[in-house]
Amino acid sequence: MLNLHHILNYKKTNMSKSAILSSSIAKKFWMALTGLFLCLFLIGHLIGNLQLIMYTGAEGKSVFNEYAYFMTHNPAVKILSYLTYFSILFHAIDGFLLAYQNSKARKKKYAYSKPNENSTWASRHMALLGSLILIFIVTHMVNFWAAMHYDETLPLHTVSVADPNTGEEQKLYVTRTGDYMPVSAFEAGPNGEKAQMEIRNKTEFYNSAVNIPVGGGYKDLHSLTMAFFGHDKSEIGRPANPYALYATILYVLAMIVLAFHLWQGFASAFQSLGIRIKKYRTLIEGSGKIFAIVVPAAFAIIPIVIYLTK
Repeated sequence: MLNLHHILNYKKTNMSKSAILSSSIAKKFWMALTGLFLCLFLIGHLIGNLQLIMYTGAEGKSVFNEYAYFMTHNPAVKILSYLTYFSILFHAIDGFLLAYQNSKARKKKYAYSKPNENSTWASRHMALLGSLILIFIVTHMVNFWAAMHYDETLPLHTVSVADPNTGEEQKLYVTRTGDYMPVSAFEAGPNGEKAQMEIRNKTEFYNSAVNIPVGGGYKDLHSLTMAFFGHDKSEIGRPANPYALYATILYVLAMIVLAFHLWQGFASAFQSLGIRIKKYRTLIEGSGKIFAIVVPAAFAIIPIVIYLTK
């Protein structure tokens, strides 16, 4: 006959195991949810970045800079951006916790095992793959996102046209209303006269005499990106990156790592959410493999094309 002490110990042990199991399931659930959300982000980000090679010349510059402005100023997009930042951090932290929890659970090592037969290489190294992707995201944001938001030297979008009267080349700022404003209006006169116009808050144009806003321009993220991957933009203060070839190679390698991560993670996310039922299993796994190849490959093509057309 069981006494009270045995019953309490039994309940305590099983409740502890249940809590651990629930915690693991919860981590996998949120890992899957944030992972699938980030897959949607990848699609949106890819569509935007493809404009770098789909359009060329002045049209490409305008299209991409207008897109960059929209992505950093539209209220709905800004909310989605904050959600994306949170998802990246949560996905990374949750992944590290799961990897740590799994390593602690494997205290007993077996003398004979066949890991290559029981799991894929990607599934055994998801934590490593995720860590490499996180490093790439941080460096990518430093090079582009931080420059877009905080680089005081990032120029505004300009075009050069010939003055119809003198034939001299004149630089004009492209405004957000589709008009143009001469760069010379923002420069002090030869005798120290105050400039007619001034730039405030990095993109806003103000009339100096009456102190009122008269429009705004676009930050030239297009030229920043082109210079980073080898194009010479010295005319706007952005010479070609001397390490453009290495930057391109590292970008492509990062996309290969992302492909391996998605190859394992896409279908696993549906399984963690309980959606990968037998009826749709083949469809989900097939779609995951296509996604894991096409999306990283499309991302990798962008810097390659830019570098080869410098």
